[in-house]
Amino acid sequence: MRPYVMDPSLSGLIFQVPNKMRKTAMSNLIPTKSELKLLQELWEQGPSTVRELHDSIANESGVSYTTTLKQLQIMHEKGLVQRETSSRAHRYFANVEREETCRGMLDDFMQRVYQGSASELVIQALGMSRPASPEELEEIEQLIENMRVKSHRSSGRE
Repeated sequence: MRPYVMDPSLSGLIFQVPNKMRKTAMSNLIPTKSELKLLQELWEQGPSTVRELHDSIANESGVSYTTTLKQLQIMHEKGLVQRETSSRAHRYFANVEREETCRGMLDDFMQRVYQGSASELVIQALGMSRPASPEELEEIEQLIENMRVKSHRSSGRE
């Protein structure tokens, strides 16, 4: 899902922001745990007011309304979210894509913990946290097979 922009001159219509209009540095920005929770809500719900976001996370996080507001203001300064200000209640929307954010977080984690080794990460994920279900193992096997096919095609072998 792409980030949204609201154009007040067009009666509040929502548009998707083309990738070329987003800051390229945002892909390197790793959100904090609380920022990630707000981003997850925005990815699921779409553009939301502070009240809507606060109501959806308050039970789990226990933070106050003003804390949620301040967190969104900080995220806006960082470029993680944008806001539409044509009405009294500002509407916030994610300015980064879920997949891009997850990939950046995983790359950061893999570099810090496993010195960049994807195989070490996979071995730990499959063997230490919890056993993979038969369905998950099937999905992993299919992913590996697809990667082998792509690798053979790109190397000229068939």
